[in-house]
Amino acid sequence: MNFSVKPQPVSTRDAVYLTLREQILLCELAPGTAISEKEISLKFGVSRTPVRESFVRLAQEGLLEVYPQRGTFVSLIDPELVEEARFMREQLEKAVIRLACESFPDDRLAELDTNLAEQNACIVQQDYRKMFELDEAFHRTLFEGCRKSNTWAAMQQINAHLNRSRMLRLAADHHWDHLYLQHLHMAEAIRERDADRAERLMKEHMSLTIQDQALLKQKFPTYFK
Repeated sequence: MNFSVKPQPVSTRDAVYLTLREQILLCELAPGTAISEKEISLKFGVSRTPVRESFVRLAQEGLLEVYPQRGTFVSLIDPELVEEARFMREQLEKAVIRLACESFPDDRLAELDTNLAEQNACIVQQDYRKMFELDEAFHRTLFEGCRKSNTWAAMQQINAHLNRSRMLRLAADHHWDHLYLQHLHMAEAIRERDADRAERLMKEHMSLTIQDQALLKQKFPTYFK
């Protein structure tokens, strides 16, 4: 596993935090993994202060759990938090895609088309990390095109457990055609200004997380609470 800090135009503290957060969200640091300030500071080549501060931020986000006398661990995925984030995201995503059907900039539609082409290529490449990034970018473009970037940013604050679950799902099953087709049909509905169809497609898309939980708990039983 590569623990090197990626170059960032930010402070050492933020670079450590962002790198650790990414590794947790990508499940490179698997749920339940024990980590220590000393270990991370040595592997990152930084002092323990930015590592300690990063641990505090990650614990506040629910991604690390600190147990006195036992140590610090990557938090297990909490199904209740997954469902709560999914519920909130479904409500906001349905509302936004209805707005997109009323008015959506042509340049943002072009972004969706480019994204879809890359998703299609990703299915061939079987790159689950890239597929996750493209999935996120597709939905973020919907919010940005409807001038709801702050809503998207606020939504990310409770998405950590949901995103880890989604990442595991992509890694566990590389049959992503249905995801691509759902996104494709959403873009079609926006072009056709068919808000009812778009909302229905989005609800079906968001419900996949519910269906996936049983599979993931069976395949990764030690990753969940």
